[in-house]
Amino acid sequence: MPLDAVCLTAVLEELQPQILGTRVDKIQQPEKDQILLTLRGREGGGKLLLAAGTGRARIHLTARSYENPQHPPMFCMLLRKHLSGAKLAEIYQPPMERIVRLEFDTFDAMGEPSRKTLILELLGKYCNLIFVDRDGIIQDAIRRVDGDLSRTRTILPGLFYRLAENQEKWNPLETERAALAAHLAAGGPDVRLDKWLLDTFFGLSPLICRELVDWIFGQTDTRFGDAAPDQIEAFLDGLMAFFAGIRAGEFVPYQLSEGSVPFDFTYTPIHQYRGRLALTQMANFSTLLDGFYEQRDRESTLRQRAGALLKTVTNLRDRTARKLALQEEERNAAGDRERFREQGDIITANLHAMIRGQDILTAQNFYDPDGGEITISLDPLKTPQQNAAAYYKKYNKAKTAERHLTEQIEKGAQELDYLNSVLDALEKAETAGDMAEIRQELIEAKLIRDGGGKRQKPPPAKPLVFRSSGGFDLYVGKNNVQNDRLTFKTANRSDLWFHTQKIHGSHVIVACDGREPDLQTIEEAAMLAAWYSQGRSGGKVPVDYTLVKHVKKPAGGKPGATHYMNHKTIYVNPDETIVQKLR
Repeated sequence: MPLDAVCLTAVLEELQPQILGTRVDKIQQPEKDQILLTLRGREGGGKLLLAAGTGRARIHLTARSYENPQHPPMFCMLLRKHLSGAKLAEIYQPPMERIVRLEFDTFDAMGEPSRKTLILELLGKYCNLIFVDRDGIIQDAIRRVDGDLSRTRTILPGLFYRLAENQEKWNPLETERAALAAHLAAGGPDVRLDKWLLDTFFGLSPLICRELVDWIFGQTDTRFGDAAPDQIEAFLDGLMAFFAGIRAGEFVPYQLSEGSVPFDFTYTPIHQYRGRLALTQMANFSTLLDGFYEQRDRESTLRQRAGALLKTVTNLRDRTARKLALQEEERNAAGDRERFREQGDIITANLHAMIRGQDILTAQNFYDPDGGEITISLDPLKTPQQNAAAYYKKYNKAKTAERHLTEQIEKGAQELDYLNSVLDALEKAETAGDMAEIRQELIEAKLIRDGGGKRQKPPPAKPLVFRSSGGFDLYVGKNNVQNDRLTFKTANRSDLWFHTQKIHGSHVIVACDGREPDLQTIEEAAMLAAWYSQGRSGGKVPVDYTLVKHVKKPAGGKPGATHYMNHKTIYVNPDETIVQKLR
């Protein structure tokens, strides 16, 4: 969720005792919408991140290391000029607003005490970080807003800073129950209660509005007209209790996660997802926000890299498929070469009846079972012998072309199959290490360039690890390089190897450790092989399995390619629920 006003209050209450009274030691601008202040004091300090990016706006202490641009932006240089060594004297949040004022005590150019202000506005798509002098005049902003961008509020150096226009909403900290009940009743029977909360009060996010409704009614989409009078009374009592908790500062940092991926964060327990999302209490709000956005940024970067690589590989695959189709057409045309040899033989047999300058030959076709005639085109500039030689040449050329095309088609089919396996691996990539390994694989296969410069080979990414019901470790490769390493270097010869039949997918290894896997373990390993394959969305998937010692790498084979024998086949239906239980 965006950092709503209540959550912002919780973050600032946590920050104040840690950073008030500290001094600015260093100022950095790692990204165009971020400022990093290194604060130092006797009993506090740290790196304070002020982020004003849309969807990423926040303020918190961070333990992350940020890379700085080679040349600091002008806004960063301005802050260094005025705030280096300044003392953070006050942190102020206007009531129930997503705005933070950081007041710094410093000195002006004449050596006189002065106060400078950094104002962080966390206002959705209008997020900004504005530097203001003691007279309230804007010195600069991380995002300048002129009349072309906004007709209602201009943010430019030299103008007076003014707050954004207030929405006509209520402050939940100043709301009385009687007025709240009357306002709710005036909304009508069709109003959804969560939408009513969002439209009525400052500072409440959609997530919290849904949770307040779910808390009383057991569902998030209840309408006023569907609720019994006693339920409405309980709803009003719950709201007043919740608002009292805000006034009392009852905030606890929680993170909602979908699997291992952060989904949302909040300051109160969330139960509306009914266990579909994991709820984890964090140590503090700075740790919560730092970890949440670090992983989300990493996931976003991974998706961007995956998208670019996916586009490159898809283009390579499509180009290879088109080339293969053209070669197939050429080979089919070359398959008619016997006709050229036959025509050369007929010309040779009729040399005695031909003259130079003749442009056609009509003769008996002794290759025709019915003994019919054939008409053959001739080059009048050539002698009869030269015309015969020309047809023999066409025959030999088509024969050679067919042999070469057959070799090229075989290589092209292998490359097409390999590129399809890379596309499958890209869909299964989960980490930056997986992406780097796939990219390095394509560079070594000379399918993409390495971009020049010195680039360290990425460290080997680890395969997925599962645990069967019978207590066996199950390993799943996520790309061709991992599959090769898992099968031919990591696994023991007596381990079991699984792979989907005739479709691309992961190599799955059952680490036997001298034991005989039970039938359920074999079924679960086959389930993993089917789930991490191109047959995931189909019905029953055939999965072959054999001992690792029966799996061989073909000479000159692409990464991930194998030959195997002495195998058995099991049919399974891919089931995500079972796969998740094995993690």
